[in-house]
Amino acid sequence: MTASSTPAPVNRLRPRRSCLAVPGSNPRFLEKAQGLPADMVFLDLEDACAPLAKEGARHTIVEALNTGDWSGKTRVVRVNDWTTQWTYRDVITVVEGAGPNLDCIMLPKVQDAQQVVALDLLLTQIERTMGFEQGRIGIEAQIENAKGLVNVDDIAAASPRLETIVFGPADFMASINMKSLVVGEQPPGYPADAYHYILMRILMAARAHDLQAIDGPYLQIRNVEGYKEVARRAAALGFDGKWVLHPGQVEAANEVFSPSQEDYDHAELILDAYDYCTSEAGGKKGSAMLGDEMIDEASRKMALVVAGKGRAAGMTRTSKFEIPEA
Repeated sequence: MTASSTPAPVNRLRPRRSCLAVPGSNPRFLEKAQGLPADMVFLDLEDACAPLAKEGARHTIVEALNTGDWSGKTRVVRVNDWTTQWTYRDVITVVEGAGPNLDCIMLPKVQDAQQVVALDLLLTQIERTMGFEQGRIGIEAQIENAKGLVNVDDIAAASPRLETIVFGPADFMASINMKSLVVGEQPPGYPADAYHYILMRILMAARAHDLQAIDGPYLQIRNVEGYKEVARRAAALGFDGKWVLHPGQVEAANEVFSPSQEDYDHAELILDAYDYCTSEAGGKKGSAMLGDEMIDEASRKMALVVAGKGRAAGMTRTSKFEIPEA
């Protein structure tokens, strides 16, 4: 079942190389986060807030969204999951109070499509009541247990508001009894990548519905090299970004999920060369040589991905396409 809200013409594919988690109950951290170079910041009402602090944190988040300078950042609030008593009030308080200054609501521990539909409908009612633009606020769905992974295809199709599917490794590891206490690291005794199936399952569901796929946190916050190693695994598969829990992880995420300068330049050259070879001036050819490399339509599609990531990261070309001599 798909929710009935009317999608607004908004950019659902925002840069999310680095997704910074910030406790919603800590005004000092909320202020500091505004000055960090993270692509996305999510203000957390779930695990980062003690039960007795959640109500106050809602109002602290509203104040921070309305008065803070979040320029250049995707602004997200993670609410509590639907099995708790807090979810509906989280959404109502935050969206009614700061809806115009909010980009997305992140829903944790999503287990089936109906949970996304319920959030979509609640958002639609609030938007209508408050006179906000209907459908503008997006949804991020976090997969954190086996049931959510089994249902991830239906979850990814549940709402036009959906922007990302997010892997939540800590709760997921607990839900399947994985033999490890280090979130994101490989469990002892298994010779291959224990997360490969999970990550690919999420990635396929996301891409089938034109959504972004985001990897979850790495809890050893002072081990930047360990963070990079885990992030490279997700980036190699095609994930768009990863959570960061500490300012020291932000630059690492931005680096790992951006193309190298060499790859970015090469992608732009492929696009230029393909445009030329298929043009009237270039002979209307379906393929051509770029140096020692043959390029065609498939090459163009691959180059579009890399070039798009580079452009989103604000990269500048250092090479220029030269029309080949006849």
